[in-house]
Amino acid sequence: TRVKDGVVSPGGVGFDINCGVRLLRTNLTGEEVRPKIEQLIADLFVNIPSGLGSTGKIRVSEKELDKVLVKGSHWAIEKGYGEAEDIVVTEESGCIKGSNPDRVSSKAKKRGIPQLGTLGSGNHFLEIEVVDEIYDQEAAMAMGIGNIGQVLVLIHTGSRGFGHQVCSDYVALLGEAVKKYGINLPDRQLACAPVQSSEGQDYLAAMACAANYAWTNRQCITHWVRESFIKVLGKSQRELGLEQVYDVAHNIAKIEEYTINGKKLTLCVHR
Repeated sequence: TRVKDGVVSPGGVGFDINCGVRLLRTNLTGEEVRPKIEQLIADLFVNIPSGLGSTGKIRVSEKELDKVLVKGSHWAIEKGYGEAEDIVVTEESGCIKGSNPDRVSSKAKKRGIPQLGTLGSGNHFLEIEVVDEIYDQEAAMAMGIGNIGQVLVLIHTGSRGFGHQVCSDYVALLGEAVKKYGINLPDRQLACAPVQSSEGQDYLAAMACAANYAWTNRQCITHWVRESFIKVLGKSQRELGLEQVYDVAHNIAKIEEYTINGKKLTLCVHR
């Protein structure tokens, strides 16, 4: 929607704000990993909390959580969870601007504190994959994925209960705002407000907090994946070549500029 006269909708973004995927490459082959796959999976399960309602091993106060919500992946790197190079290949460098922890409810923060650094459940996963076929050799080589049989790791998770609560809070708040702005909805979960309204701006500030939480989450999980591979396979980080290819969100709203029919437009893009 156009920023100047369009709307932003929490339901359009979804409940798992910044649910996204992160791909890691390795120098390993499937043949090298298969003999130790059971041990590796067992160690990953121990190292990375997963499942419904899982709680993490990172302990933060509400004040420290606010730093996570503002800094995103940068907070994780500062605390030793990963490498600075990871940020270079993360969307928005792992930190979207405009976050404001004051726009997040205490209920959301209470849900988020124990779940930082967890995979969750549902369709979230951590996969150890093997390259079976390469469709574009040039593109694959650019991403460091050049060989059939090469082992990759794919992480799919988001902002956990924190993001869900942020969305729930703002679906309710914007559900009231639609009356104020004379917006008729076919479904209450499509609650929205003008992008430039105070309600719309408050949602975007809270959504940015949840997005930064999710990038921190995936960054911490990346660190523990590396720990498990190093421990089980008995190789150094450099020998493993366990490097990030990219991290991208698929549940987010971002302000972006596009040229449409020769006209430059500033849009609020819901993904």
